[in-house]
Amino acid sequence: MHPWRTAIAQTDETSIRLCGYDITSLMRHSSFPATVFLLHRGRLPTSDEARLLDAVLIAVADHGAGAPSCAASRLVASGNRQSLSAAVAAGVLAIGDEHGGAGEACMDLIATGLDRARTGSLSLDEAARQLVGETIGDKRRLPGFGHRVHSEIDPRVSVIFGLADDGGLAGDGIRFARALEAALAERVKPIPLNIDGAMAAVLHDLGLPAKVGALLFIVARVAGLSAEVLEELTRERPMRIKIPVTYDGVPPRQNGS
Repeated sequence: MHPWRTAIAQTDETSIRLCGYDITSLMRHSSFPATVFLLHRGRLPTSDEARLLDAVLIAVADHGAGAPSCAASRLVASGNRQSLSAAVAAGVLAIGDEHGGAGEACMDLIATGLDRARTGSLSLDEAARQLVGETIGDKRRLPGFGHRVHSEIDPRVSVIFGLADDGGLAGDGIRFARALEAALAERVKPIPLNIDGAMAAVLHDLGLPAKVGALLFIVARVAGLSAEVLEELTRERPMRIKIPVTYDGVPPRQNGS
């Protein structure tokens, strides 16, 4: 049997190492966001990179109890008071393409646009107009844009981009995200970037692959799910969640009819 291979963690009788760094040293001198960066990039971040990733994790930790992941966790906690892991896992399992997946999709879009600009000798604005036109033509939504509540501006975006600017980390990812925003306003109407789009842009500029856009949403959201589950268990009665249901099937009938 061939052994598993990993470049992430190594444990022996005297030490635990993450990507080569002794975990006790990381505990003393690093931070959780820096360690998350290390685990996904294989190197420790600069202080500006760590601060930027920290802001991203904070920005998506929780959006309210009505979000699918939070609602799922609270629903399970309402009926199963014994398993914390089941309640948190239910929330994680509710994360997918429609809830938490826009970051990865937007990172793919940014990578596609930048590749077109490089290989087709296009400006970022021209590449953005192409992608927006194709998306509208296919009757698809542009991932990372628009918000059900923040219809005019998502206040988290300016903070994320401001930190990237201050740290000298703003690159083509952010520039292309802004080009997409401008092309969308030109073609349809002003539809602002949301936190998923901002996260996608900065994660691209931090050199992370698109899959991390979805994975880091999960990493951050687990903190929110933990709090939602704890609140449900400590403040609410068991089985208190009641969902109104309207039956619209066939009327009562007899067996055999």
